Amino acid sequence: MQKKVIDEAKIEEAVHMILEAIGEDPEREGLQNTPKRVARMYREIFAGMNSNPREFLQVSFTEFHDELVLVKDIPLYSMCEHHLLPFYGKAHVAYIPRGGKVVGISKLTRVAEAYAMRPQLQERLTSQIADCINDSLKPFGVAVVIEAEHMCMTMRGVRKPGALTVTSAVRGIFETRPETRAEVFSLINQKI
Repeated sequence: MQKKVIDEAKIEEAVHMILEAIGEDPEREGLQNTPKRVARMYREIFAGMNSNPREFLQVSFTEFHDELVLVKDIPLYSMCEHHLLPFYGKAHVAYIPRGGKVVGISKLTRVAEAYAMRPQLQERLTSQIADCINDSLKPFGVAVVIEAEHMCMTMRGVRKPGALTVTSAVRGIFETRPETRAEVFSLINQKI
């Protein structure tokens, strides 16, 4: 994977121009360092541009477990590529291991986080996580559900705070066996 350079100087220049364009004075005390702060923030929140989430799944452990593994309520933060405003919520990631190999559960959260730290669409993000796990681990099945609130719908446009967008991606046995899909969705919705 070729590393993408995050050009902080260019971001600073762009933010300076945006501040001028909205009628602000970029030199006033409260805004003087805003372009630098935004550039550093973008380097941090878009760090997924320079990561290969498949690398997280390269280390597995021998464990003959061919039943559902579900990590629920993974906090998720991303930036909508349409308005560069955040969307946030939680991801639920499930897989059914095959061949006596399991992966550390923290690695599933790292995959979700790495894909989220890019300009995104929720629909694409959901599929990318599912495809990465499916292609890397070759499990019996993968299911990913994301529930998120989009600030582009809360702060602007229709202005509907609290509205959640729910997306799902199922692969393998979750796609072909309705009872297996129903089991994982039931567990995701179950309150403990």
